[in-house]
Amino acid sequence: MSAQDNTFHGWVCNGKGQPLEWRELSLKKFEDDDLEIDVTHCGICGSDIHTLDSGWGSTNYPCVVGHEIVGVVTKLGKNVTEFKVGDRVGIGAQCDSCGECHECKNGHENICRTGMTTTYDGRWKCGDKTYGGYADKWRGNKNFVFKIPDDMSNELASTFFCAGVTTYWPLKNHGVNEQSHIGVIGLGGLGHFTVMWAKAMGAKVTVFSSSDRKREDAFVLGADDYVVSSDSEAVLARDRQLSHLVCTSFGNNFDWLQFLSMLEPNGVFIMAANPETPLSNIPAGILLMRQISIVGTAIGSPKTIRKMLEFAAEKNVKPWIEKYPMEKVVDAIQDLRDNKARYRYVLQRN
Repeated sequence: MSAQDNTFHGWVCNGKGQPLEWRELSLKKFEDDDLEIDVTHCGICGSDIHTLDSGWGSTNYPCVVGHEIVGVVTKLGKNVTEFKVGDRVGIGAQCDSCGECHECKNGHENICRTGMTTTYDGRWKCGDKTYGGYADKWRGNKNFVFKIPDDMSNELASTFFCAGVTTYWPLKNHGVNEQSHIGVIGLGGLGHFTVMWAKAMGAKVTVFSSSDRKREDAFVLGADDYVVSSDSEAVLARDRQLSHLVCTSFGNNFDWLQFLSMLEPNGVFIMAANPETPLSNIPAGILLMRQISIVGTAIGSPKTIRKMLEFAAEKNVKPWIEKYPMEKVVDAIQDLRDNKARYRYVLQRN
């Protein structure tokens, strides 16, 4: 195998605040459980920016981000029988786990006890660094690679592997159905997915946003109600109306009491956002008196991701995307920083 066969080109960040540059890096060691793909599309996620900026802790630079990767299989390890060369596949935010702990053995690899291996800014078991999909190739473990449904395009599929599963899994896990009334805080990449999933599950949906500018979008997506969160009278009028409240946008002055008051007894507050600052000022009284649960969501297991893709194909769930050529990644990231996305950006290799 030539040296070129073990390299890829990607948009590399060499340090916090430094510009991305397209250059060559080494792929991981090719092992029997691995496959390799030519990347066709990669979704852009807020996680990418947090990592580029060392917002969630110190990033191990150089780093290539992107964990909503879709492409075409070009190479198979000898243990890989569930895929063939030419298959369209996707990879999400997790690329490996220990496989030995209680969680992994019981189908919860996404909460692996030893820590899931992240698709970028992580380490493979062999010691090599993990690199993401702002690139021309990806190589990794077959157990965290997923076939794209035949009637789903690569560009749409690329948004499901982080934003999609992060919002699908908690709704499914916490029993959302036709009797549910879901509140969605924030109508962004995660929020717009949450609206579509909840409606596909038969629920009623109310969107809470900081302004009126996304009202029309919310109703086109299927929402039943829209509330500007600063309108205290409108919020008060929805006291105890919600069975679930999904937080996809969390500001520094988050009013916990305001939002928790809209949950009915035994309601569930689902934290889908991952702010860089700790949660604080949560009022214990309302949690106790209404038996409210505050829960988190960590992407989803491989089994969950497969079920999500099947459900999305069955229910014709289609995220709203805007495409950028891979070479325009700097523009796309800046537009995401400027909150211009409606609602997921996708990089496409020409």
